[in-house]
Amino acid sequence: MRNLTRLKSLQALEAAGRHGSFVGAASELDVTSAAVGQLVRSLEDWVGYPLFRRTRSGTERLTPVDEAQDALEDIAQGLDRLEAGLRKLRGRAARSVVVVTASQALVANWLLPRLNEFAVLYPAIDVRLDVSDRVIDLGQGEADIGIRCGLGSWKGVKATYLMGEEIIPVCHHRLLPQGEQATAGWIAEQTLIYDGTAHPGGGFPTWAEWLARAGANQAPSHRGLKINSTAAVIHAAVAAQGVALVRKALVAQELESGRLVQLLPERRWPLKWAYYVAASPKALRRSEVGAFHDWLISKGVAQTGE
Repeated sequence: MRNLTRLKSLQALEAAGRHGSFVGAASELDVTSAAVGQLVRSLEDWVGYPLFRRTRSGTERLTPVDEAQDALEDIAQGLDRLEAGLRKLRGRAARSVVVVTASQALVANWLLPRLNEFAVLYPAIDVRLDVSDRVIDLGQGEADIGIRCGLGSWKGVKATYLMGEEIIPVCHHRLLPQGEQATAGWIAEQTLIYDGTAHPGGGFPTWAEWLARAGANQAPSHRGLKINSTAAVIHAAVAAQGVALVRKALVAQELESGRLVQLLPERRWPLKWAYYVAASPKALRRSEVGAFHDWLISKGVAQTGE
């Protein structure tokens, strides 16, 4: 006969082990940190030894002892199976939901045009978009899965390579010189749009760096528009406010529609940053999240031809 009287204690143990604190576990379980601590201590009394090594500083103040660490994976899988069983009991009334987070520009220009394909392949899975330029905490369940651009290392999540990225100059077709080719010198004389968003370690060029590599003999024009939002930079370029340096994936739809034109496409500037599909190990154990994760990766492979 199964003994499930300690189910709440196991749930508290698993959440505390994942967050490294009673406070993080309490936020997820919607109880007080004191209640989480009491549940864990009752389990410690039952097994006869401490389940965590406790420290008084740092964001992660709890570290599972070896025996607890070995057991946590089994406990997490068991809790996931129980949750899956409960969803099955609800039958047709239950629909799987995947919460996906990505930046405004990537959602509008890359993800949304592809989502209908996923809906056709998986009609029982609802996709909810959390469109945000801030880095949402996937480890604490603010969203199930995210598309992130960076170096591929984020704490608490598994990051799988999606596709590479490069910087390109773009402008509205109305700004193109009449009867002649756009050159690096011509670009340097235009109103340049500057993206003030931080890109640490990405290898993003300044306008001066890009123009120098492209062969311009003069410094950038002093006329410029400085914006601290990538999405707003793209909007300004579409509105013919000037020439912008942007990530290519973020303007894919604008280039395809002809609203924007890529200038000097032979002048490549690949980035150190790339796009990754990120999710916590717990989220990936859910079949609907795994399905969306694998589908996203297939879209990246299709785009790059890898």
